[in-house]
Amino acid sequence: MVTVRDLHKSYGNNEVLKGISLAVLEGEVVVMIGPSGSGKSTFLRSLNQLEATDSGQIVINGWDLEDPKNNINKTRETIGMVFQHFNLFPHLTVLENMILAPVELHKKTKAEATSTAMALLERVGLADKANVKPGTLSGGQKQRVAIARALEMNPKIMLFDEPTSALDPEMVGDVLGVMKDLAAEGMTMIVVTHEMGFAKQVADRVVFFADGLIQEIGTPEAVFDRPQNERTKDFLDKVLNV
Repeated sequence: MVTVRDLHKSYGNNEVLKGISLAVLEGEVVVMIGPSGSGKSTFLRSLNQLEATDSGQIVINGWDLEDPKNNINKTRETIGMVFQHFNLFPHLTVLENMILAPVELHKKTKAEATSTAMALLERVGLADKANVKPGTLSGGQKQRVAIARALEMNPKIMLFDEPTSALDPEMVGDVLGVMKDLAAEGMTMIVVTHEMGFAKQVADRVVFFADGLIQEIGTPEAVFDRPQNERTKDFLDKVLNV
């Protein structure tokens, strides 16, 4: 589903990605952990070209993102992305936020898009909020709407960039619950998170980023219980023993 080879990215003299290679299989859940500034989010954002890279290759769903003949906007339509902040249009209702892209980009009728949107809102437990503005929702509710909105485009892969880090602790569980359901249904997911419990429960593989490199990769049991890299051990000692 995703193949990345020798990916490099610098901001001036600061090399953020130092040759990242990673393959993600269809239906796999890959969770990326590591200290802030390690390159996780830059890597994730590069997968749909929100970050331009300096060198390397990214192939998603068989599309080479570096190929000038590839229509990046068409490729992006197969990639759902959920950000740390919700990016909902405040002047539109929840339902209007949901149907905007399918109507404008996929040329669905408003009735078709509304039917799908309501089913997705039901799925994330927010059908009763369809006609309210985002400003009336809690952070956790906004993030669940953002996930539902991404799913309305029928993506092949979902990218999550620290989706719970802006939420109050009591709101985190509802969002992670929706993500766990998606994983159980076989959605291909790449998740950047600080939620170690989620990584342990849901990931097929855990990727530990530090200093612009993948330092360790393996099953949750291997990475959390038997880390081989000293950098991984040091990070887990700090975050798991707080």
